[in-house]
Amino acid sequence: MKAILVNQDKSLRWDEVPDPVPLEDEVLIRVEYAALNRADLMQREGDYPPPAGCPEWMGLEVSGEIVEMTEGAKAKSSYRIGDKVCALLGGGGYAEFVAVRYDMCMPVPQNCTMAEAAAIPEAFATAYLKLFVEGHAKAGDTLLMQAGASGLASVIIPMAKAFGLRVITTVIRDPESIRHLGADLVVDTREQNLPAILKKEEDEGRAVDIAIDCLGGQNLGDCLPYVKYGCRWIVIAALAGATATVDLKNIYKKNIRIIGSTLRSRTPEMKAGILSGLVNEVWKKVADGAIKPTVYKVLAITEAEEAHDILYRGENIGKVILKVR
Repeated sequence: MKAILVNQDKSLRWDEVPDPVPLEDEVLIRVEYAALNRADLMQREGDYPPPAGCPEWMGLEVSGEIVEMTEGAKAKSSYRIGDKVCALLGGGGYAEFVAVRYDMCMPVPQNCTMAEAAAIPEAFATAYLKLFVEGHAKAGDTLLMQAGASGLASVIIPMAKAFGLRVITTVIRDPESIRHLGADLVVDTREQNLPAILKKEEDEGRAVDIAIDCLGGQNLGDCLPYVKYGCRWIVIAALAGATATVDLKNIYKKNIRIIGSTLRSRTPEMKAGILSGLVNEVWKKVADGAIKPTVYKVLAITEAEEAHDILYRGENIGKVILKVR
């Protein structure tokens, strides 16, 4: 089969690799679409190696058709050869085929195209993890979602709204570009000071219960004084800087939880539990249209370099998808 490989100069090529052989409890998926994630860029640069046992090529989420199953996968799941699924991977999605544990697969939700389905596993599982496992979100809570134009925000904001949360988000571009996501308050940080906005929200009784922060930097320290007692501030990246000065008295006086969280580092068993919760609690809202994957652009797998450039430039709102077949 073919897969996208990284050359020594960090350029990409579509080249021959060995066919995957499913291990016990695995299925073989003929990949139709693969979605891009920023982790792919980090892996391409050599900063985010795949977990042990995963292919060297990139790709954390795919959609496609099950074409082979081990006896264990047949016995332990309701899947059958020919089923259309989307799957969460440790790596290896930029390819014609991928082998994955049966419990890393999910049925394609009703009313979803296969391209949209490829945009679901990583982003939706991450959103579910941050909101409900780490954040203990409930109706009436206020969420701060940093970087509202990101692919993850394009899932988290509609998911939070569908479950009754109030959402504040930030952008460094025209706020109108993300109005369709349904956030209650969009803060343009080019012109507005986020800590001042959060202080006003706190003064008016709408302080933040949960923050999902991919930016970090000093903004984190500056915002913490104005969150609600018991706030869960979930750090998932540090794109704006890896250090911040924080008033520790504010942390214990307000019982604030600062939580570091990644999905890729979870055990397979933990990931399986997240995916099960996602299907049981969120799939109906996807089928009903209350939550919908946001696809920015679909390109051919041979255009992976161009697809990565879209993410490098930060121009996408929603997911960039590679069409494999």
